Amino acid sequence: MIGYLHGKITFLAIDFCFIDVNGVGYRVFITSQARSKLSLNQEVTLYTYLSVREDAMLLYGFLNQMEYNVFCKLISVSKIGPKAGMGLLSALPAEKLVWAIQNKQASLLTNAPGIGKKTAERIVLELKDKLTDLNISAEIFNEPILIDEPIENTATDKFAEAGEALSALGYTKAEINAVLKKCTGISSTEEIIKFALKELSLK
Repeated sequence: MIGYLHGKITFLAIDFCFIDVNGVGYRVFITSQARSKLSLNQEVTLYTYLSVREDAMLLYGFLNQMEYNVFCKLISVSKIGPKAGMGLLSALPAEKLVWAIQNKQASLLTNAPGIGKKTAERIVLELKDKLTDLNISAEIFNEPILIDEPIENTATDKFAEAGEALSALGYTKAEINAVLKKCTGISSTEEIIKFALKELSLK
C-alpha cells in the first residue's frame, strides 16, 4: 500500500488533484477541506489510502494523519465506502466530525451528501466508542465567536464557551444568538450545548 506521496500539485479539480512525484503523476481524490488549502505548483505531502475495486484502483489523499485516521474509521462502518467517507470529511473537519460522533449528534452528519438520518445514526452507533484513540479534545472549540447582537445573561463564561462550541460546529451567529436566549436557567456549559443542539436539530 502507498502510505504517502510527496510532490508538486500540477492540477486541481473540485474533488481530486494530480501530484507529480519524480515525473510520475498520481490522481488523488481529496476532501473539500484539503482542496481549500492546496494550490497549483505547491509542494505537498498527502497521506494516502488505496481503494481496490474490480474495475479501478483509486487513491484518496489527506493533508494530515488525523484526517486519514478518521477516514479509515468511517469506512469501517457497514455500507460506508470511500466516497461517503470523503463526503463526511468534506462536510465537517475531522476533529469536529469525531466530536459529533462521540457526543451522539447524528444530525450534524446529515450535512454530508448521501447521508440520511438512519445512516448517520448507524455511524454514531458503530463508532461512538471507537474513537478515543484519536485524542480529540475541547481545543477544537478555541476559535472565538463574534456576536452582532447582545444576548441576555451571556456575560458568564458558560455562555461564551457554548457559543464558541456551536460556532465551531458551523452554526451561524444568528442561529446561536436565537438559541442561547432560550438557555436562561441552565447551570453548566455542557447542558447549554446539549439543549442548543437539540433545539437546532429540530429546525
